[in-house]
Amino acid sequence: MRNSEQFRTLLKGRDIIQIPGCYDCITAVMVERSGFPAVYLTGSGISLTLSGMPDLNTVSYLELRQVVQNIRGAIQIPMVVDIDTGFGAPLNLYRLTKEFEMLDIAAVQIEDQRIPKKCGHELGRKLVEDSEMVSRIRTIYENRQENGMVIIARTDARTAAGLDEAIRRGRLYAQAGADVIFVESPESIDEVRRIAADIDVPILFNNVEGGRSPFLSRQELQEAGVKLAIYPNAQTRVVTKKCMELLSSLKETGTTGGMADQMLSHKELWAMFNHDGWVAVENKYLMSGR
Repeated sequence: MRNSEQFRTLLKGRDIIQIPGCYDCITAVMVERSGFPAVYLTGSGISLTLSGMPDLNTVSYLELRQVVQNIRGAIQIPMVVDIDTGFGAPLNLYRLTKEFEMLDIAAVQIEDQRIPKKCGHELGRKLVEDSEMVSRIRTIYENRQENGMVIIARTDARTAAGLDEAIRRGRLYAQAGADVIFVESPESIDEVRRIAADIDVPILFNNVEGGRSPFLSRQELQEAGVKLAIYPNAQTRVVTKKCMELLSSLKETGTTGGMADQMLSHKELWAMFNHDGWVAVENKYLMSGR
């Protein structure tokens, strides 16, 4: 079964789907090893790790595709990929759709911001005309395979134009072919409930620690009618904080030993990435070549 079909099966289930974010193979494997049903490739995390720049539309399609290919080779669970505004003109998005289908990407998230785009929890976001976003959605919808990539349509209209406009756009995008609607940065749980009630397709909520939206528990989200919840940069923030603590400790004490009990052992880390399996394959062909 293709990953897109697995993801569609998840969408038909009764329970909310929690999808942690990743930005490389290590963080993606950790999501899979922790038992989550899918992983979210965060555009912000990619920008930070690839360019050392914040989420300000600096990553190219080819840079993203390389990361996507690497992670797909490391995990089996479905992957949702943030593709920002689609990387340019219709043919850019057409190409992305065809290539991501070949890579068996489960879902893509595309948004209605105008270039240059900004992080969804920052001010200053500007919207394209709704007709342009509909064209983006149709480009994916009409060129994906049957039961292919799930389309998650994000609107940034809540902050830029108000909740009523965000809901209107969400409904329009669903009519254009989006499978899931993502209204970015609602400002209360009552707004989340209204979004879920007024849009007749599955709803995605972005749980950003310290963002513009309330930070909601799994139970609160499920009771509000949300189907998917993403946690884009939770791993990024924890990894960065712990690494800064490690480096401060090393500089102060001259050793990493003080944090050894907070690390995986050498063997534990290698085991996460099937070290023995790779060595067995290598040995098989080393032996056969003699």
